[in-house]
Amino acid sequence: MKNKQDSPGVYIPPPLFYILIFVAGVFIQKKIPLNDTLFKSPAMKIVGSVFFIIALFFSVRSLRQFFKSKNTLVLIKPASSLQTDGVYNISRNPMYVALTILYLAVTCFIGNWWNIILLPLLLLIVQEYIIKREEKYLDRQFGLQYKGYKLKVRRWL
Repeated sequence: MKNKQDSPGVYIPPPLFYILIFVAGVFIQKKIPLNDTLFKSPAMKIVGSVFFIIALFFSVRSLRQFFKSKNTLVLIKPASSLQTDGVYNISRNPMYVALTILYLAVTCFIGNWWNIILLPLLLLIVQEYIIKREEKYLDRQFGLQYKGYKLKVRRWL
C-alpha cells in the first residue's frame, strides 16, 4: 500500500444514487404516467423475487468478505486490502451489481417503467462517478496486483 491517506474520493454514498434515481422514477410516473399493467402480473412478482434473491446473494457475500477482512465500505477512507476472492472472482463490483439487481427487484414489485427508463442513467453515473474513481484509486494503492486482477475479473459481470 502506497499512501495511507489516499481514497477514491467518492463523497456521496453510492446507495444514495440508487435511491434518488428510483424516487425520481416514481415522481415522473406520477407526472407522466406510463401503463403499468405488465408489472401487476404474477410473473413479474416472481421475476422480482428472483432478482431479490440474486441481489441478496451478491450483497451478503461481498459485505461478509469486507467485514471479515476489516476493510472499509466508506469511499472517503483508504482501503486496507484489495478484495479478489469469493464473489470478487465473479465481479470487481459485486456491491454495485447487488444494488442494481435490488433496484430491478423493487421496480418489479412497485411497477414503474420510468425506473427501467432511468436505469441506464443510473449505471452511467455509478460507472463514471464512482467506479472509475475507485479504479484509479485501487491502481494507485495496489499497482500491479490490481492491474492483474482487472485482467482476470470483469467490472460488472
